[in-house]
Amino acid sequence: MDRELLFRAADAVAAGELVVYPTETVYGLGADALDSNAVDRVFETKGRDRDDPLSLGVASVDDALRHARPTALATAFMRAFLPGPVTVVVEGDRSVPDALTAGRDRVGVRVPDHPVARALLEETGPLTATSANVSGTGSVTRVVDLDERVRDRAATVIDGGETSGAESTVVDPERGEIHRRGAMAGAVEAWLADPPV
Repeated sequence: MDRELLFRAADAVAAGELVVYPTETVYGLGADALDSNAVDRVFETKGRDRDDPLSLGVASVDDALRHARPTALATAFMRAFLPGPVTVVVEGDRSVPDALTAGRDRVGVRVPDHPVARALLEETGPLTATSANVSGTGSVTRVVDLDERVRDRAATVIDGGETSGAESTVVDPERGEIHRRGAMAGAVEAWLADPPV
């Protein structure tokens, strides 16, 4: 991993700019998830509806607990599945801006199972966790396939090679609901059907 590029990306995030980073699913478009102006830039770049919330990417479950208030059941679920290709919807903390959650009191939490993504998150703190594509177009698994609008607006692009392309499963463990089936959906369903807590 290119540490210099990682630090450059972290500096860009601190300055309110956008970065593209690899995850175990697809490439993500990252900005400081706790900065409403930076979050707005992500929506603008993607052409995404402001009513469609973004997820919060963090380096670990412990980091997630600083910005979310999951129940004991949801915390157990997070420790079972994260890091991994699962987005866990839980109650957000006041530190999470309305711009990220579209004014909702719940937030999707993502801990990527990818060494570059986790190293970046350890440097930056929470980032937006959303695919690095223009809304309505396919997710990106290779840097060469980035839309020019995304590439031009990103201060730094970290190339981590080709990603799997599988989407994360989006789940609200407290309500026992799967909002989007993706990677590990079967294991998630099995856990929800018989929680070991």
